[in-house]
Amino acid sequence: MEKVDQKIRDIISDCYPKIKELNPAQKAVLDSGLLENKSNYIIAIPTASGKTLLGVIAALNTILNGGKVVYAAPLISIQNEKLAEFKKFEKFGITVGKHPKSSDLSVMVFESFDAITRFSWNNLREMDLLIIDEFHMIGEYSRGPTIECALTRSKIINPALRIIALSATLKNMDELASWLDAEIVEHDYRPVPLYKDVLITEELGVKNKNDVVLKVLNESIEDSSQILVFVSTRRFTEALANFISGKVKKKIPRDKKLAFRAVAQKILDVPRKRGSRPTSVCLKLAECVENGIAFHHAGLFDKQREIIENEFRAGNLYMITATPSLMYGVNLPSKNVIIRDYTRWTSRGPQSIPVFDYEQMSGRAGRPGYDTEGYSYLVAKSMDEGYNLKDHYVYGEIELTSSKLIENKDAVFRQIIAQIASSLAKTPQEITEFFGETFYGYQMNCNDFFGALAVDTMEYEINSALEFLIQNGIIQLTPEGLKTTDFGNLIARSNYTVETAVRLKEYAKRASDLDVYQLIYDISRTPDMPKISFKSRKSKEPVMDKLNEYGIFACDISNDEATTAALLEWINERSEYGIENAFNVYAATTRRAAYEASRMVKFFKEICHVLDNYSYSSDLDKLSARLYYGVREDIIPLVVSVKRLGRKRARALVDAFGSDLSYVSEKELVKIEGIGPKTAESIMNKFGKDQFAKFKP
Repeated sequence: MEKVDQKIRDIISDCYPKIKELNPAQKAVLDSGLLENKSNYIIAIPTASGKTLLGVIAALNTILNGGKVVYAAPLISIQNEKLAEFKKFEKFGITVGKHPKSSDLSVMVFESFDAITRFSWNNLREMDLLIIDEFHMIGEYSRGPTIECALTRSKIINPALRIIALSATLKNMDELASWLDAEIVEHDYRPVPLYKDVLITEELGVKNKNDVVLKVLNESIEDSSQILVFVSTRRFTEALANFISGKVKKKIPRDKKLAFRAVAQKILDVPRKRGSRPTSVCLKLAECVENGIAFHHAGLFDKQREIIENEFRAGNLYMITATPSLMYGVNLPSKNVIIRDYTRWTSRGPQSIPVFDYEQMSGRAGRPGYDTEGYSYLVAKSMDEGYNLKDHYVYGEIELTSSKLIENKDAVFRQIIAQIASSLAKTPQEITEFFGETFYGYQMNCNDFFGALAVDTMEYEINSALEFLIQNGIIQLTPEGLKTTDFGNLIARSNYTVETAVRLKEYAKRASDLDVYQLIYDISRTPDMPKISFKSRKSKEPVMDKLNEYGIFACDISNDEATTAALLEWINERSEYGIENAFNVYAATTRRAAYEASRMVKFFKEICHVLDNYSYSSDLDKLSARLYYGVREDIIPLVVSVKRLGRKRARALVDAFGSDLSYVSEKELVKIEGIGPKTAESIMNKFGKDQFAKFKP
């Protein structure tokens, strides 16, 4: 730390008390001149080697010299984790938040930073340093094009902006560095050595892969370590956790049993605090957790996933079974990582995971400060399969990182709209020039095999996209050049896909009268809606019957239809427990879906206004509120007006006193379960006799 300013050292010492000295990788990066020169950097060192601290040191150095810093991350879970971590700096007078307008250090997801590069150029020009976490995701299909184009615009609008990219090791690092005009610092130091192997059922004398997991877990319990197991689907996470839980339950010491029961109680309290009985998935999870085993997937309540992650870090769980999504996001290492399933279901059927994903999952093994080594295991059934897996994954090379910009049609649409809406481009030629500055353009221009064909391909894709955008009234030709329409500006300022916007516009144009139930169905079918998925292949007739009840007729019943049915029940005040039992779905995601549907109804309202249709505004406001709060129409005023009242207590009030609360006393209000003096006072302030108010739907 000798090269680090004393003020920075004091902040690091206070906020990261466990860090006494820098490791060899961190020293190598600082020795390369990270703090002295102004060059862009790509820092590529293994997982758990302290990349974040290097970003923090650079950020503090910039801020203490009067600059502004943005820390960009691909996922909200990482954003929340880093915000909580960086908030400690505020005691030293450094403001930390989610937007550079009001923060010295702002933590943003890629999409939010991209929005600044499109519409907040003053804020962008005030930035001095951009730190990109998980930079290797530039080659990922959905988020990669977003950060790629945001970086391209940043370099154009604020050439003085310094960029530091934190990354796992990539195969074509030189290519990325050349595009970014950055120095590369690579180091193979890992504070906890990682050992990779393939475990074979034949060799271990067990019947199946689950028995291999059990064998490793038993050894892990003996040396007081933990395991993360990656499987391919939600259903498999639950099945494996249930199997392992049943096998270890009789071996758990009393003190551990008590700790596990406390965690299980926290799991069950989550739905109860939200006014719902625990769903069957909650009960299954709690039962597994009582034996120290948890499953982790998107079908759980957000708070339940948070509990699992925190308790695992605290050592209060033996094992987590998870879908591959856990390889990104929150910091959740363990001594042992088992990759039971190396295939993933895609639209083209089961596909083997990339070597890069294998490396990401393996990198979770080994906890700095807790373990002296980490172990990553693939599981094979036969000797031949084991040899193949070892050759391909353990000894294999990671794939080249390639831009997915042109592959992602929506990304092409949105970036063209962004360039035109922000006045950065007025002609097809200027749009082509912008795409030529992206990583995609760099890769194509530097490819000796394609040459002029690459330019022709890019121009064809851009012209095809322009034709689509003109046909759908998103951009228009004018004497001054290409311009976005009002509809195009609406899309540009949203985070919705062009497909979603076009679908909703078509619905608005063809609907002679507003059918809110059909609208919910159309919203549920858009690519931007979080889906409420079926738990198994049981009969889907209850979903079909529910849709038919509302005049919605569907031939195929999939997750789109399940989402619609769940939302229809949600706005009629049915709990997650009731929704799950009715339709056999992962109902814990209902609130998430309902919140997004509520926002999308507002977006639809804006589309209607663009089309000069204002007749539905009031009905759409009500529908948005019903989705957000999960209520029938009659209690909207109550839940909107009284903060944190919630639908359960609001319904209890109406059931007890009707819609006229002007003659109800505070003493009578507190007799309703869950209503205390403060809530009663809020109700009286809004609807009491002195207010001369009745609430009416």
